[in-house]
Amino acid sequence: MARECDITGKKVMTGNNVSHANNKSRRRFAPNLQQASFLSESLNTTVRLRVSAAGLRTVEKNGGIDDFLKSTSNRKLTAAARRMKRQLEKTCCPHHNEDGHHH
Repeated sequence: MARECDITGKKVMTGNNVSHANNKSRRRFAPNLQQASFLSESLNTTVRLRVSAAGLRTVEKNGGIDDFLKSTSNRKLTAAARRMKRQLEKTCCPHHNEDGHHH
């Protein structure tokens, strides 16, 4: 399992440990990932995602997982989040297509 946030796409970064004597050794900065359950009102289920603490705050700020996915462009979402967004679009409004126009 990749150390990547399902919402923000934050990944492990690398850098240096720098000692007081200015010696440098490589290190990894891992994102603060948590297993979180989100209640999706549209899908009427709970969805478990591996998200960073910042991603969790972003979802809460946007008013839940459904509203967050609707308001965020696909370009900014990870593959897992895009799959969930497609499911939401199918269940909530099947007569709409991807760009939101009626046909």
